Amino acid sequence: PRTGLDQPMKDALLHSGIETLIYISCNPSTLAKDLHDLKAVYEITRVKPVDMFSQTPNIETIVKLEHK
Repeated sequence: PRTGLDQPMKDALLHSGIETLIYISCNPSTLAKDLHDLKAVYEITRVKPVDMFSQTPNIETIVKLEHK
């Protein structure tokens, strides 16, 4: 969601043991907030901005996270 992940979802991801996560976000500020919390267990290995709407200031960001 545009508002980012809610706390129960972040907790579930942090305790899941999932090896690789792909996070796609349309809101850079909530992405940064969520990545700050997820970095306790995950390492950011790749970030790719995607301009899907070239006539607007909006941008999608794809982040690959690997379990530490």
